[in-house]
Amino acid sequence: MNLFTLMQKRTAEAGPIRVGVIGAGKFSSMFLTQAVGSDNIHVVGVADIDVTKATAALARTGWPAERYAAVSLDEALRTGGTAVIDSSDALLTHPQVEVILEITGNPLVGTYHAVTAIDNGKHVIMVNVEADCMVGPLLQRRAQAAGVIYAMAYGDQPALICELVDWCRTVGFDVVAAGKGTKYLPEYNYSTPDTVWNYYGFTDEQLASGDYNPKMFNSFLDGTKSAIEMAAVANGTGLLPQDEGLLFPAASKDDLPTVFRENRFEGGSLTRRGTVEIASSMYRDGTEVPDNLRWGVYVTFEATTDYAVQCFAEYGVHTDATGRYGSLYRPYHMIGLELGVSIAAAVLRGEATGSPTGFRGDVVTTAKKELRAGDTLDGEGGYTVFGKLAPAHLSLERNALPLGLAHGAKLIRDVPKDRTVSWDDVELDESQFAVQIRRELEAEFRAEHAAEARSTQTAPAAV
Repeated sequence: MNLFTLMQKRTAEAGPIRVGVIGAGKFSSMFLTQAVGSDNIHVVGVADIDVTKATAALARTGWPAERYAAVSLDEALRTGGTAVIDSSDALLTHPQVEVILEITGNPLVGTYHAVTAIDNGKHVIMVNVEADCMVGPLLQRRAQAAGVIYAMAYGDQPALICELVDWCRTVGFDVVAAGKGTKYLPEYNYSTPDTVWNYYGFTDEQLASGDYNPKMFNSFLDGTKSAIEMAAVANGTGLLPQDEGLLFPAASKDDLPTVFRENRFEGGSLTRRGTVEIASSMYRDGTEVPDNLRWGVYVTFEATTDYAVQCFAEYGVHTDATGRYGSLYRPYHMIGLELGVSIAAAVLRGEATGSPTGFRGDVVTTAKKELRAGDTLDGEGGYTVFGKLAPAHLSLERNALPLGLAHGAKLIRDVPKDRTVSWDDVELDESQFAVQIRRELEAEFRAEHAAEARSTQTAPAAV
């Protein structure tokens, strides 16, 4: 509760925190509009392959032109200004840049950026959840060995969910489930960039007025983004995905303590305890759930003593019918507007606002339709595949292709609709950096999962 004070102290003693931004899309723009008025954060550079797009983002978010007129990072550091550049490597390797914000959304380049930043002694705020759920557990270990912070982005849902789980455990409640809300129906899994706008109900006028990327919006609709974010939460909290993946039960805010319990209780929807799950804002008949959690995050917990149950009743905690289960939720998240919390926590406290502590959840590539040998997969939000959450041990057992590597992969054999695409089904360039890092992760954690399984089998029976 003292981050702002620490930031002021840091600025007075050593100047503002020096930040490099890679990627100039919507999330980045939301951060930049907050940073323009901050005395405690110095955006040294914004790197994007499209410099015109990056300068437009700064102009759109309230930056005077003279603030981003520096022609180099050195000039920006000398004058307090900002340089707009097309070279991410310049930011990643500059010795005075302290924190890298990876906001490209591309899992392949994001992996490279994170590794390079860590190897150059920089903290990494990994806004790129697509890369994080694919290789994040290995990146966190690499960062720890290097003495830097690798963190989820505060303001994005995974970090906020991790915060709720941490609160729960700190005060002594038993975490039953945690997750977020979204708009979902089963048919959305098969949505394509051609059908996505019909599901959202956007008009032609709306689409003409903004920067609406159909693949990006489709990844939110077809369940892929939910799988990505819940894999990140599982890896960051120790909550284990259900074997079936995400079930997307419909729930209002008041329904949370009842719906997000094990299904042995009346009204519960979970097949295991201590898991991640999504609250759909749509009933299966297509009607909207009133007072839903579409933009928010939640945690459901159980009191561990009868006295705590009594306290729930005395202080008006909304619970399920047993009085033992409660939920805490945040109705919305502010995405890049809140990113300063991650920057300050990393530099001033040496803390991550959420970070992988293991490999527990994975996003497996799943066929949207009958796929044929010779087809080329188009990755997240496209026409051919969607991402499905799976426990990491099942992903490894199935040799599943992680969704982050699906874009551009060529099938060498047929894959039926709804079937997991495996490494054996595709032809990939094994020399790609992200492929190598993912292979390293799988080898490391496959060995660890095997050792854990052997340990469980040989453990003495409880007396």
